[in-house]
Amino acid sequence: MPQPRKRKTDEEAVPSSQSVYEPGQSPQMDAWFTSFFIENHLDFFTNPEKAATDEQVRFMVYTEPNERYYPCSDKMFEAIIFRNNSAHIQISYNKVLQRVLALIERQIEEPRERAYLESLVINKYQHETRDEIMLPSRLEKRLMSIYLNRTHIEDPFMVEKADRNRRAQNILDSSAFQQALNHMDEEALKNPPTTLEDIKTQIAALEFQRLLCLANSPELWERENTSGILPETLLSVFRKSITGDGYRPLVDFLGFGRQRPAQKRKILWIADEAGEIMVDLAVIRLLISHGHKVIISLKSGPLYTKADILDIRDDEMLQKAAGQAVIIENPKLSKNDLVRTLRSDIPILLLPDGTSEKINLTLVSTTFARIFKEVDAVISRGMDQRRRLFETRFQFTQDLFSVAPGDDGSVSVLFKPRHPKVIKFSHHDLERKAKAIIDQMKAAKEKGMTVIFYSGIIGSIPGKIKMAKQIMSVFVEHLKKQSAMTFIINPSEYYEPGMDADDLMYMWEIVQRSGQIDIWRFQTYEDIVTAFQIMDQKIPPEWVGKDATYSTGCTKEMAIAIDVLDKHPEMQVIGPAKERFMRRKEYGVGKMYDQRLKPAC
Repeated sequence: MPQPRKRKTDEEAVPSSQSVYEPGQSPQMDAWFTSFFIENHLDFFTNPEKAATDEQVRFMVYTEPNERYYPCSDKMFEAIIFRNNSAHIQISYNKVLQRVLALIERQIEEPRERAYLESLVINKYQHETRDEIMLPSRLEKRLMSIYLNRTHIEDPFMVEKADRNRRAQNILDSSAFQQALNHMDEEALKNPPTTLEDIKTQIAALEFQRLLCLANSPELWERENTSGILPETLLSVFRKSITGDGYRPLVDFLGFGRQRPAQKRKILWIADEAGEIMVDLAVIRLLISHGHKVIISLKSGPLYTKADILDIRDDEMLQKAAGQAVIIENPKLSKNDLVRTLRSDIPILLLPDGTSEKINLTLVSTTFARIFKEVDAVISRGMDQRRRLFETRFQFTQDLFSVAPGDDGSVSVLFKPRHPKVIKFSHHDLERKAKAIIDQMKAAKEKGMTVIFYSGIIGSIPGKIKMAKQIMSVFVEHLKKQSAMTFIINPSEYYEPGMDADDLMYMWEIVQRSGQIDIWRFQTYEDIVTAFQIMDQKIPPEWVGKDATYSTGCTKEMAIAIDVLDKHPEMQVIGPAKERFMRRKEYGVGKMYDQRLKPAC
């Protein structure tokens, strides 16, 4: 009688020499890896309301095919996935627990309620940490949620954060600060400038350096009294050493080096702690005085002394410091709306990141992800965020700068360049591509040709982009042979790797509203049948009955066509009746098919 097969333990299933997880090497490890995402609520398919799609994550993180991003340091991930560093995990877990218990001890006076909350939190802690699969930041979020829900305290650190902001602002408003900031000595200008432009640049660089040193001196506003601060104290702060490899690239990027950039920059500034946010705003006001635009990311909800969007609404001192800055309220801003927002005259925008935990790119809002993709660089503040952005093997779609207080009292600035394979299409790039197509249309019309725009399915059938492009190209060639003096635009010929659906729609809408289209033809099922007949192929089942009304892009384009007809009534529209364009309304983020198709795909 055959003996039952002995099941490998999880430890036996983990290759002892493996240092980087590779899917497909062990089914047990693959299952553990999948469980890691599910248990931490990072998996889109099991938590679609919160977790981002892989496509949205790729707005921010460059990943190879079949590679999945994890929002923690490599050291933490390897300890969890290989189960080889329990001490590191348990130390991190215990820090989270002690922080929450200290909060309960500090704020809950009634002994019975305090004992109840402590027991409740400890029970949850023991449950969540038993398997050592939980990220400490996710554990912290869950324990804090218990505390906030049970106590109905909106923000346990609201008063302390306001106090820190007030003390920091008192420093900025003091005569001692003005004296120190304007102080000049021989060391300040080591290489005498020879032109007025060089003088301005060097002054800006010096002011930026001094403000950066102040912004990384939390010891000043975390103490009780700042009223008697002396210029000498601040001058000592301004002389802090700056360490790391990022300061020179940062200064050059901002135009405070010898060579000023030709263009102004759009910067995503990921804020960190209360108090320092006040000095951050002073730094940011310096940046906007030099023409830059800054989007400040804040937490969407309370997390200890981290600066969050509610502070802007509740703290008058912070409100005043933010000035005329505008909050981006919509967490799912479209590309068109985002471009309009970034092009506005408002130099400072405030952005809730969609979370109330240390930075987690899998859980941030769609708006955050799109802004991350669109800006010229990201400046991240503090060590908590550095661990997740710099102590990881992943590279990102933008140049990253991390600014944090160093352990030795210095100001630490690190630089992480974006992945060299990142393909980025700015709205300026897309507008240039649109203009080139419009110029071709104008040239064709000057020759007496009829301009036809052909709209059809490209990405609305998941996994069939190659076939969709072939169908369109075959049919467009058929039209060209049938008709003389026509210039037919086949959108599938203009698709480039790296473009997502919103990139394409943004580019094509400029072309479509140009007034240069004589005939706008929408793909019919008969067109698809003709294409397959020309290819001498039977129609695959996924194409049977399909036409432009099945396409999310075509649905949006029909709405544009109706709008264009009001201004250009001579344009002809050919294809399915406009009333049938109703079922595909919105893209899944970063995808080319309707969001309602996500569960099936």
